[in-house]
Amino acid sequence: MSQDGWRKSSRSQGAENSACVELRVAPWRKSSRSQGPNTDCVEARPAGTGFQVRDSKLADDSPIFDLKTADFTALLQQSER
Repeated sequence: MSQDGWRKSSRSQGAENSACVELRVAPWRKSSRSQGPNTDCVEARPAGTGFQVRDSKLADDSPIFDLKTADFTALLQQSER
């Protein structure tokens, strides 16, 4: 299943309960540093009370790391140095 777009509840399987709740998952955004010769970097998206990051080289196969907003902000500040 793609990690972008709409995701159906796991309870939406089977004929009786096939119309359950779906939720929208934000699309991944690639780092602006993933331009030119370094085309593979990290991707991020907002999620819940923070952000998720993954390795863009691995895409859907990448482990996803959940970061609190403060931790994600600190990561961005480190990358600007």
